[in-house]
Amino acid sequence: MNIGIDIDGVLIDLERTTIDCGTKMCVEKNIPIKIDLSKYWETEKFNWTQEQDNEFWNEYLFTYVVESQTRAFAPQIINKLQQEENKIYIITARNEEGLPPKYYGQMQELTKKWLEKNNIKYDKIIFTTDKEKLEKCIENNIDIMIEDSPKNIQNISTKVKVIKFDCQYNKNISGKNIITAYSWYHIFDIINKIKKGDYDIK
Repeated sequence: MNIGIDIDGVLIDLERTTIDCGTKMCVEKNIPIKIDLSKYWETEKFNWTQEQDNEFWNEYLFTYVVESQTRAFAPQIINKLQQEENKIYIITARNEEGLPPKYYGQMQELTKKWLEKNNIKYDKIIFTTDKEKLEKCIENNIDIMIEDSPKNIQNISTKVKVIKFDCQYNKNISGKNIITAYSWYHIFDIINKIKKGDYDIK
């Protein structure tokens, strides 16, 4: 089976990081804390201006990309999936926006180093845009994509099965070809049941 895996929100708990660092910035910059966990983008989640959002990512993106911890058991489960002869495709929409100027142009290299440091093994990594994720899934014959972004889940699931990694901001997303997972061991269980024909995604 060809398995596509997103990074932010799937390998890393993006939701927790943005809440922790976002509230820190609010306190330090004397910005009123207003949090709507049902929203995906920080401008909506914190009721920020675009300028405040830019300030946030300019401050925290590099540290996030380089130092974030993986979600619990992600490296171990990916290793198990590879041992069972699945192919792992990392498919990410990461770009340079928000990186400090001295690191501009290095997002792909920084991401690969983070994957190596955290012992996340893969057969192929694909840097793309959110709009082109479905296209990349089709091009690479992805059987199932693990994703968290509401728009990406909805778009990709029109053609490819999606495991939705549960987050506050995607709880209302459901439909054909979408199944919810709550942990990496849950993902492992779902994938193996699908392979055995014991789990039907309608």
